[in-house]
Amino acid sequence: MTDTASGSPDYRDSGLQFSPDFLIGSATASYQIEGAVHEDGRGPSIWDTFSHTPGKIVNGDTGDVADDHYRRWEQDLDLMAELGLEAYRFSIAWPRIQLTGSGPANRAGLDFYSRLVDGLLDRGIRPIATLYHWDLPQALEDAGGWRNRETALRFAEYAGIVGAALGDRVHTWTTLNEPWCSAYLGYGSGAHAPGLTSPLGALQAVHHLNLAHGLALQALRSSVTKADAQYSVTLNFHVIRGDDDSSPEAIRRIDALANRAFTGPMLRGQYPADLLEDTAGITDWSFVLPGDLEEIRQPVDVLGVNYYSTVTVKMWDGVSARSAADGHKDVGGSPWPGSADVEFLVQPGPYTDMGWNIAPDGLEELLVSLKEQFPSQPLMITENGAAFPDRVEDGRVHDAKRVDYLRRHFTAAHRALQRGVDLRGYLVWSLLDNFEWGYGYTKRFGIVRVDYETQQRIVKDSGWFVAELARAKRIPA
Repeated sequence: MTDTASGSPDYRDSGLQFSPDFLIGSATASYQIEGAVHEDGRGPSIWDTFSHTPGKIVNGDTGDVADDHYRRWEQDLDLMAELGLEAYRFSIAWPRIQLTGSGPANRAGLDFYSRLVDGLLDRGIRPIATLYHWDLPQALEDAGGWRNRETALRFAEYAGIVGAALGDRVHTWTTLNEPWCSAYLGYGSGAHAPGLTSPLGALQAVHHLNLAHGLALQALRSSVTKADAQYSVTLNFHVIRGDDDSSPEAIRRIDALANRAFTGPMLRGQYPADLLEDTAGITDWSFVLPGDLEEIRQPVDVLGVNYYSTVTVKMWDGVSARSAADGHKDVGGSPWPGSADVEFLVQPGPYTDMGWNIAPDGLEELLVSLKEQFPSQPLMITENGAAFPDRVEDGRVHDAKRVDYLRRHFTAAHRALQRGVDLRGYLVWSLLDNFEWGYGYTKRFGIVRVDYETQQRIVKDSGWFVAELARAKRIPA
């Protein structure tokens, strides 16, 4: 067994042993895989509208069919069982439960997720349900979306409906997936649905998503009947590095927007003072009402950590061409309200097919940092993976780069464990190739390949790598 002290400097270790209770599984999101957007009373979401708007998605792709998981869910669950996955993190499509985001529940939608949960349990797979992975009902967006406080109240009602229906069986409940993306990419940069470019709107969305999280946790705890159910939220943390003497200030500003705008209210019950000061030219934050922070700060049993790459920043000199290599699709707006004088530098490779740098040391750094900031907070890696252009050869997909990526990041997770981090598990993104948001079907993250023409599934070498890890709890040679 390779120990931390003698481990490979490039994180390419093998033989590292995880404890028997370290959870290994995979993750997906509803709009990216389900398809069947008009079936069984599902209402339209902002991603239906956005993807059908010309010019928004590469190749004009939509999630109308995606992986057809809505019809093929049993086949996909059988695949999970074949791989020996111990947990599956899926998201529930709010428009399947409430067509317009309010009102009575759509029984057909609840029944679909009930069958899915039962199917997971029948196969010995732990259900981890995410209430919101970005598919806001379009009717709520028409009324202001996450800029509107009412959306947080409607989200709490939705959480109570789902909690009552599935709360006797779901193991872990996650309120939000990556509210940073929902707020800043959806309302600031315009790269994600609903595609707005409003600095004020982005910050309003930050707060109302935080409020939705707190209210939803309370609604879940009031409606869920499974005594040992756990409660969570998933954040996509930015690991921020510097380049010159101006970088500490740039790091502070981006950390406030990207990380502490969420951990502050959720885990400490306050917004960082420097965040409020940095954005004072945009808003006075008067949309934060008395009592909101108490509502937001609710205990979470596990904090979900999504990690893919790092960013490098410094303060812009105002003269040279400003670099904006933050890893996100550039459609003209900015996901960094109040920080136009920060620049994001191109980082050294190698890169994934998304153009993201591969930096497993960043994952170890992040996990240790979270332990230092929140010493008693258990963590789980709820997304980590890589897009690469795969090829089918003789009915197999030999995705050596993805296997290497996963080996290095599982090694990083193991090293964090060795450093005392309370890390409960690791969910690989993604189970299936799928609709990759603004990039359509041009990027493949799956450990299972999907032929979008035939819907054939092929387990990639990376899938078998994860299967061996789940079986032996040891990084394969």
